Amino acid sequence: MTSPPLALHISEDFLPSRPAKPPGTTNLSFSGLLSPPLRLHEDLKDGCGGQLWPAGMVLARYLLERKDELRGKVILELGAGGGLVGLAIALALRQSPQPADTSTTTNPPLLITDLPILLPLQTSNIALNALGTPSILSLPLPWGSPLPPDLPDPYRSPDIILVADCVYYEPAFPLLLETLGDLLGQDEGPGEGKVHDGDVTLLSGEREAREQWREPVCYFCMKKRRKADMRFVAALKRAFEVVEVEKGVVDGEKGVFL
Repeated sequence: MTSPPLALHISEDFLPSRPAKPPGTTNLSFSGLLSPPLRLHEDLKDGCGGQLWPAGMVLARYLLERKDELRGKVILELGAGGGLVGLAIALALRQSPQPADTSTTTNPPLLITDLPILLPLQTSNIALNALGTPSILSLPLPWGSPLPPDLPDPYRSPDIILVADCVYYEPAFPLLLETLGDLLGQDEGPGEGKVHDGDVTLLSGEREAREQWREPVCYFCMKKRRKADMRFVAALKRAFEVVEVEKGVVDGEKGVFL
C-alpha cells in the first residue's frame, strides 16, 4: 500500500504547540454580529485544520463588520479547514437584509476549499447551519497543482480570495504561493494581484483600484509564530502587491495582530 501524500502527514515539529482538543461544537456570535450564531463542529481526527485558529477568528470578525462590501462577489476560501470564515460570511449574508441603495440582488455561492480529507467536516458544518448550495459550496482544491478541471469558471478568477491561518507547514509555502498566483492572475507579473498583510496579517487592495479594474483581492490573515513565517511574508511581498490593513492586539490573544 502506498502512503498518502506528504501534505497529510504534518510533523509536530512544524506546528505550534497546542493542547489536544477533544471534538465538540462551538457557537460563535462574534459579539452579536451573527444572530443566531454560527455553529462549528471541531474535530482533529483528520488534521489540525479541523479546529478553530486565531487568524480565522480575526478574519471572520473583520469581514463580518464589512459584509455589505462582499455582496454579489464571487468568493473562494483556500485552506478553509472546518469552514469557519466562509461559513460565517455566508450565514451573515443570508441573515442580513439587502441594502436599499444597491442594485445587487443575489450572492453567488461562497466556495470553501481544502484537501479532500477535510471536506466531510466542511459538509457537516454546512448542514449544521442549515446552509446549502444557494449560499455555500465545498470542493477539494490542493495547493501547488493546476486548478482542478471541475472548478466552476467563476471561481477560477474570483473577486475575493480568503486565506486564514494557512502558514504553519513550511514545505507547503511555495505551493500556497503558486495557487494564489493562479487565482490572482499572476501571469501578468509580480504586483498584479493584491493581498493584505499583518501579524495576524490581512492583505487586500485599494477599493478604488478594485472597482476601476475589477482586480481580484485576497484577504490573507496569519499569526506570525516563527522566522519561517516572516520568510513567507517576504516571498508574498515579492510576488504580489501587499497592503497592510491594520495592526493591534485582537481579542486579547497574545501575538495576534490585524
